[in-house]
Amino acid sequence: MQYILEFLGLMAVFSIFIVVPGADFAVILRQSIVHGRRAAVMTGLGMGFSLLFHISYTILGLGLIVSKSLMLFAMIKWAGVTYLVYLGIKSFREPGFKVRDIEVTAEDREPVSMLKCLGMGFITNALNPKPVLFFLSLFSTLVHHDTPALIQFSYGIGMATALVAWFAGVSYFFTVKTIRDRFIASGKWFNRVTGAALVGFGFRLALSRAAD
Repeated sequence: MQYILEFLGLMAVFSIFIVVPGADFAVILRQSIVHGRRAAVMTGLGMGFSLLFHISYTILGLGLIVSKSLMLFAMIKWAGVTYLVYLGIKSFREPGFKVRDIEVTAEDREPVSMLKCLGMGFITNALNPKPVLFFLSLFSTLVHHDTPALIQFSYGIGMATALVAWFAGVSYFFTVKTIRDRFIASGKWFNRVTGAALVGFGFRLALSRAAD
């Protein structure tokens, strides 16, 4: 039960975290429009594999260091809180999705390798500071250092699955122009809701850990 509650708490933050538009979202959007649904899904799958890469180095390296240093744990905790609040305020203040018209060239329209899409997704996510900051700060504070490594990795599998499912949904809906236009039109309110949720999670994390 302890691990189930820990996983649900982690997923509550992560679910809001992944829907906030960023570099990964922009790549999936472009793949959907330019190369189609299948290419976008494969790109999202590559991002899911990259997430397992992030969880691996977090469990093997940072978790051990954090468990030995209360000061480092506190620093990472407040870095995570600050990042959540910053991301939430930034999202809340955005007027809407800044989706520019994509200029499609003849080269773009050429068939693209699914393996290439997989690699693009992996590299995009691996070099994206958003998941790096999540795992280096938030994961290490939301998950207790005594939680077995195998359990932590299972959390990562659940998170990767959620990420792939989200981007598969984005790939599907953004290949339908009417749905895509409506989603973009509601971007202002979508940003406000996700922004407020992120700020709320940030304050909740700060208060709950301060009492420990």
